[in-house]
Amino acid sequence: MAPSEVLAFSAASLVMIALPGPDQALITRNALVGGQAAARRTMLGGACGLSVHATAAALGISALLATSATAYTTLKLIGIGYLVFLALRMLATSAAALDDSDEREQRRPRRPFAQGLLSNALNPKVALFFLTFLPQFLPSQHAALLGGLALSGIFALIYLAWFSALIWFVERLGRALKKPRVQRRLERITASALLAFAARLGMSARP
Repeated sequence: MAPSEVLAFSAASLVMIALPGPDQALITRNALVGGQAAARRTMLGGACGLSVHATAAALGISALLATSATAYTTLKLIGIGYLVFLALRMLATSAAALDDSDEREQRRPRRPFAQGLLSNALNPKVALFFLTFLPQFLPSQHAALLGGLALSGIFALIYLAWFSALIWFVERLGRALKKPRVQRRLERITASALLAFAARLGMSARP
């Protein structure tokens, strides 16, 4: 694989990763509510979720989602259900009347690694993204598996670098956002974003 192809893949990957999505919403929210540790666990979970689809695409397994309407619809409905579940739990937390200590504990992210993992692993659009994205940067079918896995690893590294920078940025500039009243609003904003992502996924058609 030529260096120019790797560079082009890296640039395209960075653009894709930087686009707004559930990852940004969850990682930013958990950084403000749970701190860097919770945000980094969310980020690592998200990277693992992406790696599941990237590896499946390299192995050709993701092609099942493109050819089977039942498999695609099933995974899509599960993914929508999980995003809606997260959103409703955040809305319930923001509506609860608690004292400061109970409110901080209630708002603390629960299983942030699982949140990141499942939000990506249960999204069929991520699988189809890798299925159509990776082959564009593979020069031929020769050693396609090794090339696909290598590109998947590069994508994961860019993902980790981007969101590590985001977490650092949020931690430095988000101190004023950690006030309970502001965090209640943040819960509603994040929940609304997740519901919007779930609705967009629900309205999307299978390619």
